Amino acid sequence: MDDPSEYVDFMVKYKDWVAIKRLGIRGQTRPEEVVFHLAGIRNSIDNRAFKLLGINTEKLDSLASAIVQGKKGNYSALGEALKELDKRDIKAQIEGACPDAKLAKIAGIYTLNRIMLNNGFDSTINQEMLSKVFPDLKVKLPPGAKRKKKA
Repeated sequence: MDDPSEYVDFMVKYKDWVAIKRLGIRGQTRPEEVVFHLAGIRNSIDNRAFKLLGINTEKLDSLASAIVQGKKGNYSALGEALKELDKRDIKAQIEGACPDAKLAKIAGIYTLNRIMLNNGFDSTINQEMLSKVFPDLKVKLPPGAKRKKKA
């Protein structure tokens, strides 16, 4: 096997977060494989960034679920759900999930993304989406983990 000529590397060791992702790029490596790898890195970062800032993502997940309840699956429903973000009590709940009020806009971004996801819309490229387009791309499981068999 030839040695990779290029790499996509991502490594973090910060507090309790340890993540190492590496892709060696060879002549036969397809662009979608690189994008798939980058999407995994982005997911790692997105899942941690808000928590590292001290934002209570569990509280915002619950809020987003409550906002979307009964409004799912189409752009009209998404529009209705997004209007909720303008309400004073919703803004207060978002701010309440933050250790400092200056983080409320960042927490609002998290909430917006969760509302979209809960409504069936994803605004970012991710590995699940790429796996549907390129079925040969699969998320690598940690050593010892097994895939669930479909019933």
